[in-house]
Amino acid sequence: MEEKRAIRKQVFALRKSCSDENIEKWSREITRRVTELVEFQEAGRILVYADYNHEVMTRFLTEEAWKAGKAVAVPKVEGKDMFFCRLTDFGQLKPGYFGIPEPEEGEIVSWEDALMIMPGVAFDRSGHRVGYGGGFYDRFLEKHPGIRRVAVAFDFQIFPAVPSEPTDISPEIIVTEKEVLRFPATGSM
Repeated sequence: MEEKRAIRKQVFALRKSCSDENIEKWSREITRRVTELVEFQEAGRILVYADYNHEVMTRFLTEEAWKAGKAVAVPKVEGKDMFFCRLTDFGQLKPGYFGIPEPEEGEIVSWEDALMIMPGVAFDRSGHRVGYGGGFYDRFLEKHPGIRRVAVAFDFQIFPAVPSEPTDISPEIIVTEKEVLRFPATGSM
């Protein structure tokens, strides 16, 4: 836990130190790389987080999904549960859990055949993920094992190794502004 806390503190400081221009430039490059993935091109439904606090910006990815005729849903948190609501317009988003943008209301979706674009604080080259500590994605994905998982991150969020727990559900692909990392399907999904 201490190691995860230290990693979070380090990454938050790095994100905060980035200019808005760099965050946008890198996010656009990540969007380009994600939209080139066969997994994205073949997906009819996209589950994507609404970015907050200098995370990889997902607005561009959402716009590309809409342009391609894909249905899009974003997370909403209630208590310890996270579910996804269909997003048809950015105007639906309002500050929610911890100030993170989420839809005030909307159609709750239960797509099992979707591609998830997941956030994270840090990742390693084995596909392990350090999240924000709430366990929302792990709990959601445990109930929806068929959902494909792509994490987006800035290059500085890739560490040689990060701690992992047996309950962690890792991404199958990590996309940064510099590379695409793919991992074989394993017991950690």
